[in-house]
Amino acid sequence: MAARAYWQGQIRLALVSIPVEIYSATKSGAAISFRQIHEPSGKPIKYEKVVPGIGPVDADEILKGYEIEKGNYVLLEPDEIDAVKLESKKTLELTQFVDAHEIDVLYYEKPYFVVPADDLAEEAFVVLREALKRTKKVGLGQLALRGREYVVSLKPCGRGMVLETLRYADEVHKAQGYFREIGETEPDEDLLDLAESLITKKSAPFRPQEFHDRYVDALKDLVERKRKAKGGKVVDTDDDDAAPARKGSNVVDLMAALKKSLEKPGAQTAKPAAAAKKPAPKRAPAKKPEEAEDKPAAKKRAPARRKAA
Repeated sequence: MAARAYWQGQIRLALVSIPVEIYSATKSGAAISFRQIHEPSGKPIKYEKVVPGIGPVDADEILKGYEIEKGNYVLLEPDEIDAVKLESKKTLELTQFVDAHEIDVLYYEKPYFVVPADDLAEEAFVVLREALKRTKKVGLGQLALRGREYVVSLKPCGRGMVLETLRYADEVHKAQGYFREIGETEPDEDLLDLAESLITKKSAPFRPQEFHDRYVDALKDLVERKRKAKGGKVVDTDDDDAAPARKGSNVVDLMAALKKSLEKPGAQTAKPAAAAKKPAPKRAPAKKPEEAEDKPAAKKRAPARRKAA
């Protein structure tokens, strides 16, 4: 498991709250990035913010501008931008469930592993995971992080679950705009049979570890050879030590909460995630996501508090 939780909070299904932690499911370690270095001194190049005809400017003289037409910007003060940012929430409410095949692959953006925050949260976590498996559904909700709101999906993954951020509809191009020029002619049957035979012959289980980025491998080999060669220069950077994170939990009696949720009027009618207008309960100010990224997950699980159903 990753050392640092990206987010800590609770998943809410009607009256059931499940304390969880989420961790990034992907990593950028396979990529190679470069810094520009001043060869005579061996120091990295830094960039100044410069105004044409004026030269370097101080950071406090810079505002963000939104271009409304060519060369015409609306300037925004930092406090104006901060005022419209959404407060990061510690609760993800599942407001709708859909069949997995209904979500086009184009909408999936980034995956995160979801695990129970402590031992007491595990029972409710497993119940939700297995219920999603049996119904073959994906849970949907909206979560505010880093000042903006994301649509997210939740589905089983082995003994845990995976949360994925989804793109909004206006962030995805319409496929027909690219495919309309492709003809509707039927393929030749002999050619189709040959293609199917080739696909069958090359079919095998998916083993991602067998695929490698040969360009990245070659770059790593080059870097290693240069490091070992005479005159090679190496620059070391150290991350600041992070403060330990605190952990809490909030689990209600699972069976009673589920029964009471079903007894509520309209409990079996799912509300679309985008249309959910029920105000969230007031809570203590949530920590910034940056703090969640910098803090390692606690090693010990704290006992959960029990809330009346």
